[in-house]
Amino acid sequence: MDLDWSCSSTTTTTTGNPYCLLFQALSLIPISHYLLFSSFVFLSFLYRFLELHFLQDLFSLFSGSSVTLTYHPASQFYDAVVSKCRILHGTYLATPWLSSPHLQTVFLNFFGRPPFFKYRRQLFTTPDGGTVALDWLLSSDVSAGAIHMEDVVSTDESTPIVVVIPGLTSDSSSAYLKHLAYHTAKCGWKVVVSNHRGLGGVSITSDCFYNAGWTEDVRTVVNYLHKENPRAPLFVVGTSIGANILIKYLGEDGENIPVAGAVAVCSPWDLLIGDRFITRRHVQKFYDKALAIGLQGYAKLHQPHFSRLANWEGIEKSISIRDFDHHATRIVGKYETVDTYYRRCSSSTYVQSVSIPLLCISALDDPVCTREAIPWDECRANKNIVLATVKHGGHLAFFEGITASGLWWVRAVNEFLGELRASHFMHVQKKITKPTIPLDSSIDQGPYVNVKEDGMVAALNNEPKTDNVEEIQVIQDTDNDGLEMIPEEKVVKQDELETNAKIRGSPGIAQACVHDAAVHVITPFKRDLGQLSRQNRWSIWLLVYIAITTSWPLVGSALYIVFGKKIRDILPNGLVRK
Repeated sequence: MDLDWSCSSTTTTTTGNPYCLLFQALSLIPISHYLLFSSFVFLSFLYRFLELHFLQDLFSLFSGSSVTLTYHPASQFYDAVVSKCRILHGTYLATPWLSSPHLQTVFLNFFGRPPFFKYRRQLFTTPDGGTVALDWLLSSDVSAGAIHMEDVVSTDESTPIVVVIPGLTSDSSSAYLKHLAYHTAKCGWKVVVSNHRGLGGVSITSDCFYNAGWTEDVRTVVNYLHKENPRAPLFVVGTSIGANILIKYLGEDGENIPVAGAVAVCSPWDLLIGDRFITRRHVQKFYDKALAIGLQGYAKLHQPHFSRLANWEGIEKSISIRDFDHHATRIVGKYETVDTYYRRCSSSTYVQSVSIPLLCISALDDPVCTREAIPWDECRANKNIVLATVKHGGHLAFFEGITASGLWWVRAVNEFLGELRASHFMHVQKKITKPTIPLDSSIDQGPYVNVKEDGMVAALNNEPKTDNVEEIQVIQDTDNDGLEMIPEEKVVKQDELETNAKIRGSPGIAQACVHDAAVHVITPFKRDLGQLSRQNRWSIWLLVYIAITTSWPLVGSALYIVFGKKIRDILPNGLVRK
């Protein structure tokens, strides 16, 4: 049946076309009402897309959300330290005009409002020839009217030192790290930001690069600082990927670590889950693309190394973190697949082995590191860990106040470190002594080879000797507006690296990592084999004696039958008759 869509201009009657009646009724509505309705629909969509929570904050009269603490019920560390932290037992209220995890995260990276100060730079050489920029900030540098009167770092033996591990492609000039360094130094402590290799304006001087699971640099730096400042308590704060590296480092070394306490902020925990999460929604893909661009920029700064060791064409075409890891990180780190790299470098598998006081801070609405990856049960089972989660906050943002001038997590970290410093729960590295094994110990206590893969070109010793670490005495002030690239020849001279390599028994820089890897495998084997030989020396001789005495009758009889006739012919007749 055909419908008549024509509408007459005469007065509408009850027998007219219903669609014409509807159209005529809609035409009577003012256009301004349509605009208001469209604006409402768009704002509703935007409100959900940006995950805004302004209305929730408004209905709660801006009282904020409480901090949820997850810990072991019998944790003495919580009772003695964390229970005294008022900030962790209070509430967090986001800046009203930043009531969104995305707005907070984007505002932090593009604005951030960092405080103004200058670092003191120290260029540090690792055992494999790599260069790490250590940016220091002292309490005297942030005090009123502070003037640099000297070009060296103060050597106060009792002042605590806070080592900061930046996030992915971040360095000491990042806004959130400046907030942390400034307020921590204000508390009277020393702060040193350990920049990743190739970041902070320093060239790459070896074939070992950092990644999400590369713990050798933080281990080497911490051991070096502990050797130079044996009476100063060392604390470590890791952020984002730096938090993942920190937790993995703590789990790998256990109690054998010169760190008094640590804080992990916005850790990704499980890199495989994070990889699935960051490609799930369109808004997450924005962060994936942004981080991939940052990684490409990092690779372009060191193109000669990446073009030689990785797939440069694939790096240029990468549009996600996974693409970059496939064409660069996986190849340099000698991983079979990207998923293999993610599994081996995830810190969630090392949580149960953490043996020092550790505070973990995460936001449940983090748009980069999802809450799905948080190991709730593992954190609750470890008496040394307290997990603090906040409903809002974004990624490393947690802006508070009407002017968004401060970060909540920075205040929480400083309060926690202060309470830990005043308590008796600071971890003290135990002296490692070789156990005395009695002579009658079982033989099954034999040598073993423990080869540990950290995902770089060559793994290094878990406990590098800081005697081999050379400190390049170059101290400079770093401008707030960013760090300029320092030419490689100014960082470290090629002939000096060749000389150091020859001292270590390697003919060049490129073979330094391979040499260290061989030493890493052979040295434990030789040590344990020698120990086994010394311990079982008497046992072996005892076994030889027992074997001879028990088998002699049979062996003697066999020898007598075989050689008896010859013996009778040789011996005199009288002796034989006797």
